[in-house]
Amino acid sequence: MKRRHCLSLLGTTPLLLSGCASVAGASGAPADLPLRGTGDLGVVVARATGTLAIVDTSQRTLLAQVTGLGDLSHASVVFSRDGRYAYVFGRDGALTKVDLLTRRITARVMQAGNSIGGAISADGSLVVAQNYTPGGIKAFNAATLELVADIPAAYENGQLSRVVGLVDLPGRRFAYSLFDANAIWITDLSDPARPVTTQLPNIGRQPYDALVTPNGRHYIAGLFGEDGLAMVDLWEEKPRARRILAGYGRGQEPLPVYKMPHLRGWAVAGRRAYLPAIGRHEVLVVDTDTWQEVGRIPVAGQPVFVMARPDGRQVWVNFSVPDYHRVQVIDTTTQSIVRTLEPGKAVLHMEFTPRGESVWISSRDDHRVSVIDTQSFATQATLSIDSPSGIFFTSRAARLGF
Repeated sequence: MKRRHCLSLLGTTPLLLSGCASVAGASGAPADLPLRGTGDLGVVVARATGTLAIVDTSQRTLLAQVTGLGDLSHASVVFSRDGRYAYVFGRDGALTKVDLLTRRITARVMQAGNSIGGAISADGSLVVAQNYTPGGIKAFNAATLELVADIPAAYENGQLSRVVGLVDLPGRRFAYSLFDANAIWITDLSDPARPVTTQLPNIGRQPYDALVTPNGRHYIAGLFGEDGLAMVDLWEEKPRARRILAGYGRGQEPLPVYKMPHLRGWAVAGRRAYLPAIGRHEVLVVDTDTWQEVGRIPVAGQPVFVMARPDGRQVWVNFSVPDYHRVQVIDTTTQSIVRTLEPGKAVLHMEFTPRGESVWISSRDDHRVSVIDTQSFATQATLSIDSPSGIFFTSRAARLGF
């Protein structure tokens, strides 16, 4: 629509005028950027340079790089409901809001001394950071990054626990684990000025990460200090924690753990969950109706990310040192390894396109992101990105626990 046509609508149709203003560049976007949607956008963390690379998953191209995000050595990202904004949680405690369309930082706060991730509420109004230093969670207005709630993870004479495993739940509710306090907390931020927290103590030693199942019912925390996991049925009127898979490593010599594995809802495929066994060269297969172990799959090393393709037909696994140049693919119909790939040195992360026809894999030490066809396993594209680590696509905005 031409500018003079827009001006002729002044005083008659505010809704149309708003659309014209957007086309005319009032959003602040550079004039040479085309009008586009956000459904096939994503970001790759370039951890060594504090940079966020914006990518197009349809064209498999690098669109832009946004600098100045600080320490991204353990960065994670969530997205606004419309997929336009990426909220980046830096290891240095920074929370940065990046506009994927204008390709620039729109807000940034230093909210903690040491932070390892966050979540966004189901309605998209609150962004919540989980912090190591000081231990606890902080909630921010998603539009402005104004602090609206601060919940210290206090235990035993006022000590503050490191917080891990933060996930969003239906409503403005969040579940998270307290590594040092051996606890799970569930906080309702329906009224951020008056948060209500349910505390579940003595859930097991040292919960290190957690997932919420795709239906929002079960919160499961992995335990680093002992064999087993802790599970909470969030649909119960009075939620309680109970142990599952207790002693899955019983009778076996403990192995050194080279890198902590990660848990998220991406590990659920149909009625089964595929979970990394800590320190073992195995993936545990769990029935999500009974939460009993129904199998184990030997793999090439200590698994770090165990991720199901969106349709659940495959599960992809990457590994800690010394096996972190490999990726293995499990066929969930046979529960067996069907392919071993070596996409590059130091594979740190994987991310499926929304319908799973491709997977993007970061190889930090080769400064490369590979795009792999999940049917043929052919390499469809490679992108040069400096020390890439986490890969996050905007399709996460529509998924619980991502």
